[in-house]
Order: sequence, then C-alpha cells, then structure tokens
Amino acid sequence: MKIILAETAGFCFGVNNAIRIAGETLVRGGTINTLGPLIHNDQVVNDLKEKGIGIISEISEVPEGSRVIIRAHGVAPGIYREAEERNIEIVDATCPYVKKIHKLVKKMHEDGYTIVIAGDRNHPEVIGINGWCGNSALIAGTPEEAETFAPVGGKCCLVAQTTMTRERFDGIYEKLKEKCKSVVKFDTICSATASRQEEAEKIARISDVMLVIGSRKSSNTRKLFEICSKYCKKTYLAETYGDLPPINPEEVQTLGITAGASTPERTIKEVFEKMDELNKQEKEMSFAEAFENSMVTLRNGEVVKGRIIGYNNTEIFVDLGYKSDGIIPVEEFTDDPDFEPETGVNIGDEIDVFIVKVNDGEGNVMLSKKRVDTMRSLEIVEEAYKNKTPVEGKVIEVTNGGVIVSVNGVRVFVPASQLDEKYVKDLGEFLKQTVTIKIIEMNRQKRKFVGSRRAVLAEAREEMEKQVWSNIETGKKYTGTVKSLTDFGAFVDIGGVDGLVHVSEMSWLKVKHPSELVKVGDQVEVTVLEFDAEKKRISLSMKKEEDNPWYRVSEKYKVGDIVKGTVVRLVPFGAFIELEKGLDGLVHISQISNVRIAKPGDVLKTGQSVEAKIVEVNEEAKRISLSIKEVNPIDPEPAANEQKADEKAPEAQQDEKAGKEKEEEIPNEHREELSNTIGDIIGSLDEIK
Repeated sequence: MKIILAETAGFCFGVNNAIRIAGETLVRGGTINTLGPLIHNDQVVNDLKEKGIGIISEISEVPEGSRVIIRAHGVAPGIYREAEERNIEIVDATCPYVKKIHKLVKKMHEDGYTIVIAGDRNHPEVIGINGWCGNSALIAGTPEEAETFAPVGGKCCLVAQTTMTRERFDGIYEKLKEKCKSVVKFDTICSATASRQEEAEKIARISDVMLVIGSRKSSNTRKLFEICSKYCKKTYLAETYGDLPPINPEEVQTLGITAGASTPERTIKEVFEKMDELNKQEKEMSFAEAFENSMVTLRNGEVVKGRIIGYNNTEIFVDLGYKSDGIIPVEEFTDDPDFEPETGVNIGDEIDVFIVKVNDGEGNVMLSKKRVDTMRSLEIVEEAYKNKTPVEGKVIEVTNGGVIVSVNGVRVFVPASQLDEKYVKDLGEFLKQTVTIKIIEMNRQKRKFVGSRRAVLAEAREEMEKQVWSNIETGKKYTGTVKSLTDFGAFVDIGGVDGLVHVSEMSWLKVKHPSELVKVGDQVEVTVLEFDAEKKRISLSMKKEEDNPWYRVSEKYKVGDIVKGTVVRLVPFGAFIELEKGLDGLVHISQISNVRIAKPGDVLKTGQSVEAKIVEVNEEAKRISLSIKEVNPIDPEPAANEQKADEKAPEAQQDEKAGKEKEEEIPNEHREELSNTIGDIIGSLDEIK
C-alpha cells in the first residue's frame, strides 16, 4: 500500500500566527481568554485551557482590566470599541489575510457599494467581515443561495471567505452578475487555502482511500472533504487516528492523506505512522490469517458472548463455552455503586464480556462487563456529542467544582455551573440521581467528557415557553408554581413562563402581603387576565368566583331572615355588621333603635355581637341592609343621656338648641324620611370609597 501525504497539510500561516501570539501572551501572565475557540481543533484548544487560557463567547463576559485574544477569524469593529470602553486589553491574532478583507469591505461600503460575501453566514470569519459594513452584507454559501437575491440597485462588491472553494466563488459571481448591473469582484480566497485544495484534489484523483484529518467544526477541513469526496469514493474525515474506520491494506493500493489548516502536526504524524505500521503488519501476516488465529482460543482483550450461570455477593459466573468458566468481580459488572447481584443479575441472561485474563493462575478466566459497556457507551457519548443529542446518566460522585455522571460506564464531568439554571448550593442533593445531560466538550484521546444539565433544562424551558405562548388565551386556567414573592404580588411559573398575580388578585379578602397566602414552591391554580406576547408579560388571578363572599349571596341570605353578626365599623349614618369573612351588612342609624339617637356609637361598639333582620339583599350592587330594632331594639339609658347632655359645653348646647329649632321647622312626618335618604346617600358614598 502506497501512502501519499500532502505537503500542504497542517497549520496555515494564520493559525500558526495565532498560536504563536497566544504563547507570547501566556508568558506575560494575568487573566487571559480567547473570544471563541482560538482555532477549530479541540486538542489545541484543550492544551491552551490546561496552560491557563480560557474561552468566552461574549466580550461582556470579560472582567474589566483583563486580556482577550482575538482569534484568527477576526471580529466586527464593535468588539474593539466595547473593549476600549471597559479597559480590556485586546491581543489581536486576526489573520493578516482576514484583516485585509476588513479594510476592503469598510472602504467599499463607505463608497456606496452593496457588499456581498461568498461564505458560510454562520462562520465567525463571515460574521466578523459583515460587521465592517454595518451588518448590511448579502451572504451566499452557494450559487443557489445567490440566485434567491432580489435585484440589487447600484453597484456591488463581492468578497470571499478565505476558505471558500474557487468553484463556488466563481458560481456565486456568475449569479450575482444577473442580479446587479455593476459587480466588482475581489478574490480574497487565501492562497494557502487554494494550494491546499488543489493538492488535495490531485491526490484524491489517484487514491483508493483518502483520509482528511481535522475537526468537523473547521470550514477549510469540511471543504477539503467535499473536494476529495468528488474524486475518491472512499474519503473519510477524522479528527484523530482513533476516528478512522478499519482499513485493509490488501484492498488498498494508494492511500492519500491531507489535513485542514487547524490540524496539529503531531496528529498528522500519528495518522501517517499508524498507517505505515498497518502497512508493515500486512506484509508479515494477512488479515485472513490473523482472523483465523484469533478464533483458535480465547485471548486477552477480546470481547465474547457468555451466559450467566450463577453469582454470589462478590462474583458473577459466566459460561463461555470454554474449558473454564469466566468470573466477573461485582465491581467489574457495572459502575453503579448501589448495584446488588440479588436484584441486578438474572441467571440465563446472555451478555457480552471483555476478557481481562485467560488464566488467573487458578485456571479461571477473569472477565469485565463494565469495560464492554464503557467501550460501547463511548461510541454513544461521542455520537451524542456530534449530533448534540441528550443522554441519561447517574450521578455517582461529587467532586470539587461539580459532579461525575456515569453514562453507562463513561465518566462525564458536569461543572456546578452546568447542573441547573440557578445556583446549586449543595451538590450532594444530586448524588445517586438519574439526570439528562448534553455533552458539551469531548477529548477522545484523554477520555475527558464535559456535560451540561443546564443546556437540557434551557432547551426544555424554551420549548415549554413556545407552547405556552402559542396556546395562551384570556380566561385560560393553569396550575403553576410560585417562583418568587414581592410586596406587590407573586410570580407564578405556568410552564416555562412566569406571570404576575397582583396582591389584589390573590384573594377576595384584603391581603397585606402575598406571604400571608403562599410561599415559594407552592402549587396554585391561576387564571389568565391579560397578556402581551411582545413584551412577554402575563397578568394572572388566583381568585375563584365561587370563593367570592358575594357569590350567590341571595341564595344564602333572604329578606326577613334573622342573622347574627359582629359590629366591625361605626359611621355617622349607621353601623357595618360582619356576617361572615368579607361579607358586611349595613344597619342604618334609623334601624338601630326605636328611640332617636345622635350617633351609632351611643348604643353600639366595635366588636359587639348583635342580631339583626335582613330588610334588603341586592347581589348586583353588593349590598345587604339590616335592621336591629325589628329584632331587639337597643335604647339608650335616659340617665346616661342626661349626664352626657350636662357635660356638653355651652357652645355645643347652643348648637343643639339651634338644631332642634331647625328640626321643628320640618314636619314630623318628613323627618324620618329625610334622615333615611341622607343616610343612604352617605352610605353609598362610603361603599364607593
């Protein structure tokens, strides 16, 4: 098998420059972050992390006075302005080729050109370029996308993402000429990128198998894979040697290898050496012979099938069809610390096991089921990482700064900040819990995996929020959870969205503070009063019509009924009697006693229990009129009245005399009627108040 390694494989000038600048910045010390991954290669990024260079996604995350490295892709001018305003030192590692595009786009935009970028609109390089024309550029990754552009008035300026293939760039230019009468084209494809792509095409044309080494996140690596796939059907994209499929040297005459601009030299060297080693093995022994020999007997490191035939507290016994039975120590059966053979093992089950040692010195075959689970789980976890799909696991350990989640034997570290959407004070509360997480970082070689439960919760909450806003309507009822309390009300989560229950909508009775009725975490039933989808505001009510004291009051209280109540308030025109919580009736002053009294306080006091007759029930007006005198008239004691009269000041006696003279001017038959009318007016005003 002939192996051809591309001369242009590996770091380009821009990547080399960025890594050199990062190394020089490390020497200076202090807090250092890169705005996004420095390059699209997890191995390099993880190495930088271990050396003390962190990663932030927004400039706003950086503390004032610290240092930020701008990666080779470059950024929009707003990043530089914000950094200057917040006293953040910028270490600019932008690729010189990309810097040139920034200056070009800025000038052409100022000269009145419509900027068109041939590239991936989601790639950081393209996002940065677009910022230099006020984010006004038209962007197309393919000629088909350019065909969807509306006709462009005026003149256009076309530039390319540095890793764009020349074929696509030329195709976009042809489509743009149909949309715009005047097009100025600047070929900003990196010369190193163009050379790399041309060499990859030449090697792919003559190879039986083509290996493209690099990260799937890397734009130039993906484009190399796209080019090679056109000319070699068996083209594989892999980040490291471990990602490659099995290759049979007997079936391959020529093997080509190229690599993206972000692929370290050591990774390329490892792939080349492994392929060369495979080449040497092929000369010593054919694959067919190796397969035949492996079937002769059990070998250490093999995975074989077996059947469980028994167990005790420390071991599980497995029939392998071999002269000796296999033994699995309990700690090698599963990673679950709570596992018990009595409940977790079924005799007769067929399982796959890993052969640790064919002969342990006593003729037994030592096995491990956990290793098989881990090997397969690694594939599941890696697939979940690539596809961004969630996985389930059990929290088996609390560490400094987070927890360890076992995903079928694969240990995944979940930092404390990624456990929940809110701060977790006691990480121990998650121990032994089954959780759903997303794999957010992965290093296959070092078997390091980082997960996030918060990402899963956030996605679920966003989905729930969409459901709420798509189905919400006034009057709809929800069962929600009290999230927080304020002086003016309670915020209730109705399924991913918080609504406000104002204190006035918590009860039909007067409530001074929400804490009188609910506490955080309580489940409550609420009704939507109104909502504003644009402002994301929802007003809720906890009131229920059937809890309103005035609800169907006319069915419970009827005219002529004798009721008991408590005097709760005295006013000049009468007294309010509480019949039940939140329900008061009014006894007009004329209905207290058969004898005329000056004021209700002469015969009644707050807190006094009384009996009264219902003389009117007006459910619509929320009014109940009562009469005490028709049940048990309360008359003032004459002596007490005389004593009070004697104690009056001369001025008061004079006013009273004048009042009586005025009274005498009113005919007796109209006095009570006039008094009742005035009292009713005052009563109505008081109720409105």
